[in-house]
Amino acid sequence: MNFIVKDVEQFQAQKQFIDTAIVPLVHLDFSDQGMKQSSSASEYLMTLTNFIEQQFKGRLLLFPPFSYTMGSKSDTMPATLEKELKEAGFKAVVFITCDHSWTEYKEYLNIIWLPAIPLESMDQAVKQRILEDQLKQVIPTFTKIWI
Repeated sequence: MNFIVKDVEQFQAQKQFIDTAIVPLVHLDFSDQGMKQSSSASEYLMTLTNFIEQQFKGRLLLFPPFSYTMGSKSDTMPATLEKELKEAGFKAVVFITCDHSWTEYKEYLNIIWLPAIPLESMDQAVKQRILEDQLKQVIPTFTKIWI
């Protein structure tokens, strides 16, 4: 489910089944070289999280990405957001990012780090295979959370 009115209404009616929130963490870099890299990472992350949402529809709610720059990044933001989402009824909150710096919070937050794969120049069949391979890597994390 996505963070759109129709899906949120369904979430509110079926909270007991939709127990997981996914929050993409997207790093924005506005330098000449960084802008292309961060846009590529964002495209990959959003494509992947949408693919994950499709596979687990009815079990999780995909939130809009939390975007930040290095100057606006807050070390307390994920824990605060997780607390608020749990207060809203989610049993699990999973953050997915291509920014390796978030892995230092893995001991107390569910953070999945994946290296950005540039999808922009791939044909659809290759892109699909990559997404399926990445899904296979994140399934154990979700399984561990849901057990």
